[in-house]
Amino acid sequence: MKNKVLLLAFVSAFYACSDNDSTAPAATPELRLVTSSNTSGKVSYTDLLANTPNPISFTIGSLDTDGVYYDSARDEILVASRSQNKLEIYGGVQNAVSTNATSLSLALASASEFTNAREVAVAGDKIVVTQDQSPSNANTNKLLVYQRSGSSLSLRNAYTVNFKTWGIAMEGTTLYAVADLTGDLLVFENFFNLPSGSIMPTKRVTIAGLVRTHGIAYAKSDDRMVLTDVGAAASDSDGGLIVINNFSSVINATPNGGTIALTNQVRVYGPLSTLGNPVDVAYDAVSQRIYVAERANMGGRLLTFALPTTTADTAPAAARLEPGISSVYVHRK
Repeated sequence: MKNKVLLLAFVSAFYACSDNDSTAPAATPELRLVTSSNTSGKVSYTDLLANTPNPISFTIGSLDTDGVYYDSARDEILVASRSQNKLEIYGGVQNAVSTNATSLSLALASASEFTNAREVAVAGDKIVVTQDQSPSNANTNKLLVYQRSGSSLSLRNAYTVNFKTWGIAMEGTTLYAVADLTGDLLVFENFFNLPSGSIMPTKRVTIAGLVRTHGIAYAKSDDRMVLTDVGAAASDSDGGLIVINNFSSVINATPNGGTIALTNQVRVYGPLSTLGNPVDVAYDAVSQRIYVAERANMGGRLLTFALPTTTADTAPAAARLEPGISSVYVHRK
């Protein structure tokens, strides 16, 4: 009798758990894209899963920003301000969307500890920002790491590097960076464990055929690296996109100081692409869409490309005007 009671209790508990599991609400999928601008004093936000995914522009407190990130959990847009020389965080994005607001309020900012920012990358509670050399910073290229703790942003580490900075991407504890004015890609392993000061990359390689790299995006889920080539800064027609499939295998097989050959690249160049100065790039592995911040054409445009499978001159699948566009970020959940 005692065994039967225990069995009934077990069966009841099993079905109770099963019912709870089956009725648990599924997470709402998200696919959101944000951009920043060097000239407009605005950021843009687009819900790409909306029935009509129209971009919404918000005025912020900095005229010139370079580097943008969207935090879904906190509902915030982070930018690197070149006007204020600070990291700035603007909150309440969804409320601003629902109320048709035209501006976002500053929620948090760092101290002014860099100038001439070019990109940001986020890993948990750490934010990396690149400082490109200029007279305002004694021509010093830096990677700076900020720690977010509650309502504060504090400088955790400052690294001096011997290359001109621009785009960066974090994957776990590995930082990928591009060397402006070159076709080189740099890898910093165990990046957050490095002590402040002058640092050197774990590996530096050259991307064959790439004139001047700027934008970088990596997706671990399909092991794909995407880079942009701005070519000559004065030209609005010589830019390109480079995709490196099976990136982990390719980079591991390339020695320090070596070259990633054209045979390991899928390239988009030519007049149909309308790529002139593609200064930043974002990639969504699920939809296999590449989003490009094209700075030179028509005062700035956001271009969307289907993932190329062969090297060719390919037209973008979509394009929209985005005055002064300087960076782009895509978030999926």
